[in-house]
Amino acid sequence: MYALCPRGRLLLTTPIPLSIRDLKFRYEPAGPWTVEIAQLDVRAGEQVLLTGGSGSGKSTLLHLVSGLVDPAEGSVLIAGHNIHDLRGARRDLFRGRHVGVIFQTFNLLHGFSALENVMAAMMFGTIPRAEHAGRARRLLEHLGIERVDAPADRLSVGQQQRVAVARALACDPVLVLADEPTASLDPENSDAAIRLIQEACREKSAALVCVSHDPAMTERFERRVRLADLARPLG
Repeated sequence: MYALCPRGRLLLTTPIPLSIRDLKFRYEPAGPWTVEIAQLDVRAGEQVLLTGGSGSGKSTLLHLVSGLVDPAEGSVLIAGHNIHDLRGARRDLFRGRHVGVIFQTFNLLHGFSALENVMAAMMFGTIPRAEHAGRARRLLEHLGIERVDAPADRLSVGQQQRVAVARALACDPVLVLADEPTASLDPENSDAAIRLIQEACREKSAALVCVSHDPAMTERFERRVRLADLARPLG
């Protein structure tokens, strides 16, 4: 992408992490729109909380952004590329390199260690295989996980959350998606978890899009958007 500088010269600009236009999705061909977004832009390092009640399409939106499902209409550009223009392995590889996802239930690989869970995410990135173990270990230790070789399912809930964050950030994504990341945590662990996610994204300069219906989350985000409001064009 290019922009004009004050003297009229063309300068190369970095595409923003997420740009959505005229996005629509529904589960039934003649049913109501589950997701309808006229416009949403999230810039590098920005942190956005999307709110809405149960069944409002929050998780579906993240599935659309990450390319797990295809829209009926519209576009989702990640770092300037429409993820839905890619197919099969090319889309998987693009997602692995550019998007980190933190799931509500963590979705860690049981029977695998914390270290192995993070290394598994690197298989879809461009990091040389010889660097996987060392990089994963450093990232886990930085996030407070000392028992990196312990099975993930034998760690505490709070530690599992940290492993999930490490896995999401393993390939230095431009965009991190967090799907109700505190829903399965008690209030004390919830506050620590969202603080961890936000600080880790700031360190990596990754954009963060978090969806939640937890009212306690609102005070932690400067930009808060109701999903229902995105169906209307800006201005």
